[in-house]
Amino acid sequence: MRQSKVKSKETVNSQQSTINRQKSTEKGSRLTHLDEKGRAKMVDVSRKDITARKAVAYGRVSMMPETFALVKTQGMAKGDVLAVAKVAGVMAAKKTSELIPLCHPLRITGVDIDFDLFEQESTIGIKATVRTKDRTGVEMEALTAVSVAALTVYDMCKAVDKGMTISEIKLIKKTGGKSGTYLRK
Repeated sequence: MRQSKVKSKETVNSQQSTINRQKSTEKGSRLTHLDEKGRAKMVDVSRKDITARKAVAYGRVSMMPETFALVKTQGMAKGDVLAVAKVAGVMAAKKTSELIPLCHPLRITGVDIDFDLFEQESTIGIKATVRTKDRTGVEMEALTAVSVAALTVYDMCKAVDKGMTISEIKLIKKTGGKSGTYLRK
């Protein structure tokens, strides 16, 4: 009895995937990382123009007020949390194609990691801006940079606050390429 339910769910999921692909194709915006049979593939970008591209991503790390004070005053035993998180974010942007299976390796021309300290909320805002002149965008690099910078903040502070929360990781803006500009509303 249990096995038939599992097969039924798998069949429903497969049928729903097919329907979703058909709807996407009908709208003209199909998933480019899937072949005609729905299998993962790396997109061929060799025919795309090399253009200037930029992406901005954002995320937050919330913590106890005591932890926030230690970060702000560089009082953590492991050292300057924000300086280390900045370097980690830059390194992550450069390594994105090694972490995300279908990402293309890119010639990144610049990475900026900025922090906003929200003392009232005991929260650190993290913004990553990544630039390139290449055939594909740097959205994943910006998102990866924010994610790893946030994880680094967590790692450096976990001895005093295991209850920190990483949240709101999202693309804020992207420019360049065939699809043009995206700006989160």
